[in-house]
Amino acid sequence: MEYIRVTKDNLEKEHICCALSNNKDVQVSSKKAWMADRFDEGLVFLKSVERGKCFIEYIPAENAWVPIEADGYMYIDCLWVSGSFKGHGYSTDLLNACIEDSKEKGKKGLCILAAAKKKPFLADPKFLKYKGFTVCDEADNGIQLWYLPFGKDADKPGFRECAKHPHIEEKGYVLYYTSQCPFNAKYVPVLEQTAKENDIQFHAVHIESSEKAQNAPTPSTNYALLHDGEYITNEQMNDKKFLKLVNG
Repeated sequence: MEYIRVTKDNLEKEHICCALSNNKDVQVSSKKAWMADRFDEGLVFLKSVERGKCFIEYIPAENAWVPIEADGYMYIDCLWVSGSFKGHGYSTDLLNACIEDSKEKGKKGLCILAAAKKKPFLADPKFLKYKGFTVCDEADNGIQLWYLPFGKDADKPGFRECAKHPHIEEKGYVLYYTSQCPFNAKYVPVLEQTAKENDIQFHAVHIESSEKAQNAPTPSTNYALLHDGEYITNEQMNDKKFLKLVNG
């Protein structure tokens, strides 16, 4: 497999792999706009030359859009290999490329979000364990921070205090989300409209800076749905899933 690095220079013409193919789709445009602003902060997006879901996205942890303390580490936003690309070692290829690049940049190691059991839109813990990652912190909602140190003396990363005990005072359904995940550009408005039509108390909080993301009350900022102050899920929802959740 050959891989290509997406940069400012080729961003507009390259497919970004997230199950979306049309550059005019609001999901694609919102994701690419988010990426364009991150390249100067060290964002790397490496993908297969073939169209499909086979890529890795990572950024220096100091600039990551998650509430972690991981100075000197590289944070993996997403490592996604699925469909016909699975089972060929491409995940290993991409991870190895990230490791090599991070070492060349003098990083202490890698870190990434996962959970004890696989959760949607989080890394596969079995794969992480196989590759030498271990858990270095865990929030009350079961989301874990895994890390792969490059040296025995490397400090352990951890969640910021604001994210260790996910809770807010606001009642009703509250959704924290970023433009890092392209699906949000389509499905957050769907939830807003569904809530309005069904008289459901709902408030969407669009996190628009790394500073706000790093101080969020949840370890997962791409998408985190809470109800009456308590965390529920990080899985993106359409109208049917949301109504099923609300109606029990």
